[in-house]
Amino acid sequence: MISPLSIPSPDPAFQQFPVGPLTIHIYALFILAGIIVAMLLVNRRLTRRGGEPGVVIDIVLWAVPLGIIGARFYHVFTHVGDYFYPGANLWNVFAIWDGGNALYGSLIGGALGAFIGCRITGIRLWSFADALAPAMLVAQAIGRVGNYFNHELFGLPTTLPWGLEIESTNAKFPVGLPDGTLFHPLFLYEIIWNLVGVALLLLVERRFALRWGKLFALYLVWYGLGRSWLEAIRIDPSSDGFLGIPANIWASFAAIALGIVLFVVQSRRHPGVEVSVYRAGRGPKGKARSDEADGTDGTDSAAGPDSDSGSGEGPGGGVWTDDELAASGTPAGGASRSGS
Repeated sequence: MISPLSIPSPDPAFQQFPVGPLTIHIYALFILAGIIVAMLLVNRRLTRRGGEPGVVIDIVLWAVPLGIIGARFYHVFTHVGDYFYPGANLWNVFAIWDGGNALYGSLIGGALGAFIGCRITGIRLWSFADALAPAMLVAQAIGRVGNYFNHELFGLPTTLPWGLEIESTNAKFPVGLPDGTLFHPLFLYEIIWNLVGVALLLLVERRFALRWGKLFALYLVWYGLGRSWLEAIRIDPSSDGFLGIPANIWASFAAIALGIVLFVVQSRRHPGVEVSVYRAGRGPKGKARSDEADGTDGTDSAAGPDSDSGSGEGPGGGVWTDDELAASGTPAGGASRSGS
């Protein structure tokens, strides 16, 4: 039954609009807006930690396309029945504007792209990941508004006053339910969960100066926890999963486990501060260390306990000295600031 406080779904006419010969989809605009906002936030956070302004663009050029590809194909292959059946139009596999871009797939594809971009720019992958963590939650919250316009991402029927109104002609409207049935607005629940997560991550980061991928690890745990219970009440019967459990719930469990392992491992390997967001032999504005030719690649394994202390080592030690950091404009104490 419709409630005075129930959330009406937008008119389907608002889902797209023409611009000349092109059709612009509102869902795609919100995804794009999320990407742009995240890029600006990551750029600000990396720059405050000593990264060259704009260096994030060189990473995003790899991470975003591969993230989109990963998001789409993850969705398609966890919803096989929706795309592969007798008489199916296989071109729908690529119709990302109709919705169906899985966050976990974007993390997989985006991680590969970020790895490539970080290798090219000299930025440490874990430094980029830590800068990305709260920005990722912001982007996801913005993107969920696109799900609202697409009349998707809703949960089980509810009698709560803020239930979401869904038309009975919707493909995922459960058979047998009367018109006017309200559903849990999962898109709204996730927006709230993500924004609360942003506040918590920034608070924890400011309090404990988490670096070396540890903040990103907490992002994985937080998002995995929220997504697992949202998926448990989601109406999405075509989601394929092992033992009848939706694939996204398994992926959420995997994200939580990965986040815990990453946090423990990185806490043991890097108990000290992060001296620079750059790998050994690399620096801001293309400046390179004189020890670049010694073969060290500046990955986490090249930095031992001494480098974590923030004191720096001599030539060939794998990290920038305080003098070199000061000369290049990179704040040696940046690891103790929140960067947000």
